[in-house]
Amino acid sequence: MWIDIRLPIGMLFSVFGIILSVFGLLGGDARYEKSLGINVNLIWGLVLLVFGIFMFVLGKSAKKAIVPDEEPEGPQADGRPRH
Repeated sequence: MWIDIRLPIGMLFSVFGIILSVFGLLGGDARYEKSLGINVNLIWGLVLLVFGIFMFVLGKSAKKAIVPDEEPEGPQADGRPRH
């Protein structure tokens, strides 16, 4: 069974992005005083989520290589013999 590595990576980053975004949305404002009031958890959670979705879509849209079982016998289309 063939699985593209981008699928589990995309799912992993998406789940972490959702968790971090929810944490950023539910966190209090006092938590972000050290970062000049910027909600770093929400921003990076969204970045992780976008990256995870991107990787997942790339993994889903990847075309699988078709490996022929046997080479046909006889000359090629241009008349040269096969090796």
